Amino acid sequence: MRLEALVFDAYGTLFDVHSVQSRCEAFFAGRGAELSRLWRAKQLEYTWLRSLMGRYAPFSTVTREALAYACEALGLELTAERMEALMSEYGMLATYPDVPKAFSGFKGVRKAILSNGSPDMLEPLVAYSGLALDAVISVDALKVYKPAPQVYELAVRRLGVPKENIGFVSSNGWDAIGARSYGFTAFWINRARAPLERLGLAPERIVAGLDEVLL
Repeated sequence: MRLEALVFDAYGTLFDVHSVQSRCEAFFAGRGAELSRLWRAKQLEYTWLRSLMGRYAPFSTVTREALAYACEALGLELTAERMEALMSEYGMLATYPDVPKAFSGFKGVRKAILSNGSPDMLEPLVAYSGLALDAVISVDALKVYKPAPQVYELAVRRLGVPKENIGFVSSNGWDAIGARSYGFTAFWINRARAPLERLGLAPERIVAGLDEVLL
């Protein structure tokens, strides 16, 4: 069955979250990579924990809280000015090198983002990137984070395409598996060559880059 739409995760899939590293390094010499890694790890962890607790907060809040934790854990002084400067980097994240060419090759399908990001973070980022999309969908509409199955349902409702005709693309293995569990055709971009998550399912396709996603 031919796919009618491709739905993409944003952070870590289209946009490189670790492009913040250079700004981190500018503030905390020799600690930039370490800070970037812990910031991202806590950001994801907090989305899952907040969903489990039923205590949703927008992704912008979660991202700030994750940064504050990471800096304290690493013994780094986070001033208000540094907080705002580092948060502003999320509106200017670099796209991965394979993204523009791959997007130009996706013909005859609708393209959308389905992201944990809140609208106040996603809208400026997508505008900055220049990517042509039919929809940018945020979990903020439901107040719960991926991989909750009702989040993937948002794409079906917004695009008006049956889930069997939607391909979901993510570089996060757990997200690709969540999409497969819901009923999408799942593509996992395994840029890091990580092992498969042990969650009882596997994505239909495992590829090394976005340009290997074939319809």
